[in-house]
Amino acid sequence: MTCGGSVSEKNLNEHELYQKWFDAHQYQQLFQTLDDISLSKWKTQLSTQLPELFALRHGQYQKWFDQSQQLPKLHASNFNIIDGVLSIESDELKEAENKQEFLNFIRNLSPWRKGPYCYNDIFVDTEWRSDLKWDRLVPHIHSLKDKKVLDIGCGNGYHCWRMHEHGANLVVGVDPSWLFLAQFQAFKQFLPSKPVYLLPMGIEQLPENFQSFDTVFSMGVFYHRRSPIDHLFQLKQMLVPHGQLVLETLIIDGELGECLLPKDRYAKMRNVWFLPTIKTLISWMERCGFINIKMVSVSTTTSQEQRKTDWIETESLVDFLDPDDPCKTIEGYPAPKRAIFVVDKA
Repeated sequence: MTCGGSVSEKNLNEHELYQKWFDAHQYQQLFQTLDDISLSKWKTQLSTQLPELFALRHGQYQKWFDQSQQLPKLHASNFNIIDGVLSIESDELKEAENKQEFLNFIRNLSPWRKGPYCYNDIFVDTEWRSDLKWDRLVPHIHSLKDKKVLDIGCGNGYHCWRMHEHGANLVVGVDPSWLFLAQFQAFKQFLPSKPVYLLPMGIEQLPENFQSFDTVFSMGVFYHRRSPIDHLFQLKQMLVPHGQLVLETLIIDGELGECLLPKDRYAKMRNVWFLPTIKTLISWMERCGFINIKMVSVSTTTSQEQRKTDWIETESLVDFLDPDDPCKTIEGYPAPKRAIFVVDKA
């Protein structure tokens, strides 16, 4: 694989570094898959985008990548999902020196938001019990067997592995966070041949009117978008005809037409824009042309699902709520409540 075009002597070191990064992330396998499923045009686009993204990488990412390259070669002798925990068994991690080196590495990747994960007896107790969300939605979605799946805002890829567990033959997660990419790679290195990939980009950098994925997930993203209608249209354009969208977002109680637009922060988050009622969001999805709209779950976020652990150094749910009234955020808004919708493209 080449980055496209000639490489000057001045940029040779950066080019070689990118090539190491490209190989370590198994993107050549992704490119081959895209050729096999007639998505060569996307491969061509990625061949230009990925070097540009890597050139603008987060300042910490080079340190994380270098540390990952110094780890001993690690393999999975077994991979299971046990009670929602992504569990790797590795013979190399049975050696005390290797175990300590790997533990130090993943500790340096804190905070760990989504999971949980386990490497032999190293349990990464993440802030979010992401398995609980998966358990709420999985009975209601189309079969993922032999499907192409896209996970928008995938975080460190926990749910991508759950999608693979349910038979998807290609899972692509996109998330612009370089920390999440490093966390994903900490797990992916044990299972390099699995068709699960994370691209460090946002939905805006995907091809327009792509129409290539059987199922698209957008979970915990919608309320971060300044234009929710545009986001719905973007998601729709990613789907093949008759494909399914799985949308999970914060909502508020209320009637049709009502929507909360926080004045500044919501639950201490700066980038929260629109929190609609269920009826309002359904009307938006209808306006965007989705059909078979079903709201399959509503849940109030509790400390069972989101809490501070030894794997994060920041605040968590209890710090975001009014200490005198946990039904409200610290700013006085309704406490976080989440709904999951499954909808089809015509």
